[in-house]
Amino acid sequence: MSIDLHGRITRWRQTGADRRAANTAANLDRQPAFPGRWVSAASLIAGPTLIMIGTLLRSSFYYFVPYQLVAYTQHPTLITAAYACFAFGFVLLLPGVVALAQRITATSPLWGLWGGCLVIVGLFTRTFQFGTDHLAFHLTDTLGLQTMLTGIDGYYDAWRETVWHPFRSMSGPAFFGWVVLAIGAYRSGALGLGRSIALGLMSALALGTLKGTEPQSFIAVGGLCLAFIPLGISLLRSGPPPTRRAMIWIAVLIAIHVLMTGFGPRG
Repeated sequence: MSIDLHGRITRWRQTGADRRAANTAANLDRQPAFPGRWVSAASLIAGPTLIMIGTLLRSSFYYFVPYQLVAYTQHPTLITAAYACFAFGFVLLLPGVVALAQRITATSPLWGLWGGCLVIVGLFTRTFQFGTDHLAFHLTDTLGLQTMLTGIDGYYDAWRETVWHPFRSMSGPAFFGWVVLAIGAYRSGALGLGRSIALGLMSALALGTLKGTEPQSFIAVGGLCLAFIPLGISLLRSGPPPTRRAMIWIAVLIAIHVLMTGFGPRG
């Protein structure tokens, strides 16, 4: 029995094209109700970019915990910037994930619902871990490197022995949520096969306190950039530019934020 391989590939490609066309039609003139087209597009572009910057900044140091603390004592500004970019990038991802989930739900509601929710839970889990990174670095300044190396070892031992903790039990979504969202993006036609696979590669990104850049980090974050940034650019182009009034308000809010940050109360 012969197998018509060429015919199968042709039908598979046509099915993918039909899915993408159906999703495009379903999302035609359907801008993200929340948080809006501009915030969503900025999230899709800036979030992955900042995560990649953080990945690159700390890539010259071995990823394991002790080496990250040693790197901080030798290059505090660089390591602080790297971890801050990494953490802020994940915070900024939230509107972009919501926007992609909304596009998926237009033709595959359940995939969009579960994929979006699982990834969002994973984003919060990572944010919790970034808080422990920040605390560890500042305690290193006051307690010293050797004390903190011992303290982090004790923290990991205690974390492994913790029977239940909300952010321990939600570690799974931080990995597998990206796979569910990627499958939903492909099945719904929101993303093509290549970019859906790239999005799913985010499941390879390590999670935990003081985890630096590993070899697979570039694959995972690079896949995120490939999946999200073009979507953000297309979202920017899908409507009119912001009004002059909106730009004025943005400038005013940025100025207020800068003034409050620079001259507001501290402590």
